[in-house]
Amino acid sequence: MLPMLHETESSLLMPTEAPAARVLNAHGRAHAVLICEHASRFIPAALNGLGLDEAAASSHAAWDIGALDLSVELMGALDAPLVHSRVSRLVYDCNRPPERIDAMPRVSEVFSVPGNANLTNAQREQRIRDVYEPFAQLVSSTLDTRPEPPVVITIHSFTPVYKGKPRSVELGILHDEDDRAAQLMLRHSESSGLHVALNEPYSATDGVTHTLREHAIRRGLPNVMIEIRNDLIDTPTGVNHIAGLLTPILQSVVTAFSHAEAKP
Repeated sequence: MLPMLHETESSLLMPTEAPAARVLNAHGRAHAVLICEHASRFIPAALNGLGLDEAAASSHAAWDIGALDLSVELMGALDAPLVHSRVSRLVYDCNRPPERIDAMPRVSEVFSVPGNANLTNAQREQRIRDVYEPFAQLVSSTLDTRPEPPVVITIHSFTPVYKGKPRSVELGILHDEDDRAAQLMLRHSESSGLHVALNEPYSATDGVTHTLREHAIRRGLPNVMIEIRNDLIDTPTGVNHIAGLLTPILQSVVTAFSHAEAKP
């Protein structure tokens, strides 16, 4: 069990900035839980913007552009709970365990993060306590209070160009050691019209499946990580279009597992 915050410890987030994570549609009826770890580019005032300029602070380095908007659309279409972080991944990347150095990256792609240079142990512990642990606890409590075992679906976006290299993939379907939901989603995505690939543009070997491992695999829950190229979801029209394509695919995946659970 994750340790709770002691009242005597100072918090990174002011009361007006809290909470660090939130659950929407907590009582949704779908046998699924959506998770968006990189939903926000918000940086607590105490960190002075991490020393970033506006270009870096608004870039994909700070958050997954369009991911929260897409998650909210899918939440409504599926009637599923959605857990999302409210703090930039440059403060703490909630899809990384505390021991990973890139949980608080000093460099993200082409951007240096001055506010993450030379962090003390106390500063790292404060971010773990005030950003990561509330998020992880909220994911855990949401999963553990579902009336039926849910499919865990994490939602991310990625840049069309990374370190100067264009990416043709539009929908990436990622898995860790449990590939049941990913393989099923891949089959249902064949007629989507999107350029779909398994374990692209990242895979478990890149260390991007922490949430799946920590919260789904250890509970034996089917799970999948979705990556959408962010130029497809950087406008409301794009979000609506991609949500429309993904909704029947995800409904088929969730239904398949709910029927499997119902079998004697």
